[in-house]
Amino acid sequence: MDLKEQLKTGRVLVDFYADWCMPCKQLGKVLEQYESETDQVKLIKINVDTDQETSTAFGVRSIPTLVYMENGEIIDRTVGNKSIQQLKEFTKLN
Repeated sequence: MDLKEQLKTGRVLVDFYADWCMPCKQLGKVLEQYESETDQVKLIKINVDTDQETSTAFGVRSIPTLVYMENGEIIDRTVGNKSIQQLKEFTKLN
């Protein structure tokens, strides 16, 4: 399934990051924990350096940027580091 198809189906959390970004690395650890705790939301990581087209389409200007989607619609977006609890609230798991 390609990226566009994955983004259209179900609940998706998109993480826009870069390998050189320290806050992105910190958030990455929290996202790993988040992913291990829920199977209700699919996590998709997009490297802004290697996928500039998707990053531009989503209007990403700073990283880390998280975009929460349900069935292809953007529900919410946020920038910066989050705790596991904030991620759960952001993706409507509470």
